[in-house]
Amino acid sequence: MNKAAIHALPTVINDAERLASRLGVPLHPIDVHSFPDGELRVTVGPASATIIVYAPLDRPNDKLLALLFAAEAFRREGARRLVLTAPYLCYMRQDAAFHRGEAINQRVIGPLLAGSFDRVITVDAHLHRTRNIKEVFPHIESDDLSAMPAIADALRAANVPSDTIVVGPDEESGPWVGDLAKRLRLKHAVGRKTRRDDRSVEVTFTDSGLIAGRPALFVDDIVSSGGTLISCTKALISAGVTAVDAIVTHALFAPQMTQTFLDAGVRSIRSTTSVPHPTNAIALDGVLADALRKEVDS
Repeated sequence: MNKAAIHALPTVINDAERLASRLGVPLHPIDVHSFPDGELRVTVGPASATIIVYAPLDRPNDKLLALLFAAEAFRREGARRLVLTAPYLCYMRQDAAFHRGEAINQRVIGPLLAGSFDRVITVDAHLHRTRNIKEVFPHIESDDLSAMPAIADALRAANVPSDTIVVGPDEESGPWVGDLAKRLRLKHAVGRKTRRDDRSVEVTFTDSGLIAGRPALFVDDIVSSGGTLISCTKALISAGVTAVDAIVTHALFAPQMTQTFLDAGVRSIRSTTSVPHPTNAIALDGVLADALRKEVDS
């Protein structure tokens, strides 16, 4: 039995292969077969003492079931430690009931995954009122990694102009916008966001003197419907920026939305490999490998 190995869902084999190569461990696919009635049959590869399951949890419902079924098989085959590496972690946004009768999804997903895995690793978890990832998984090991080191390396290699201003859409984006700006030695600013519904938001910037005449680098953890990015772009153009380029950790929007963003004034949009997407341009292999090294070396 190997000491450690990576097992990955079939849709992310290429990303998992790069990670396995960095760590110097074998890679095995998890086979997921869907029956005509929608039920799943999951078949796993050879077990190891430590199994790292690589599974970004965008479009999560079938994936969650597949992970639980895979974990059962791994344990029965003799695995002693299961580590879920989910660069995008689903259902973190609903951390409170905003209307009577609403379920609080985060309270369900945490215990569900903790019942099958010994450690959960994610990147830029979309937490609002929850202070950190350990509140989601209080009884197992958990890590919420930052994508900013990888993003900073990629932008540094691309020679971002020194007069660029790094911007975020709201106060919640402040920590990662400030972190990235510091790494690149650039100025930064955050807007004020008013959300009307899932697809309609308004973003305003009060300090146009700091923004005007500069290229802007929009940074956010998630782009899903695209409303925030479009509103922010319009506000930045009105404030006098010379160009808007967008960087997102988790690209959850439909690929055809890219043209909509370009039409709205976005010059380019790049995302990390947290979920497979045509805009992927920034690999998270190094960030994830650093966090997983102890699983391989211990």
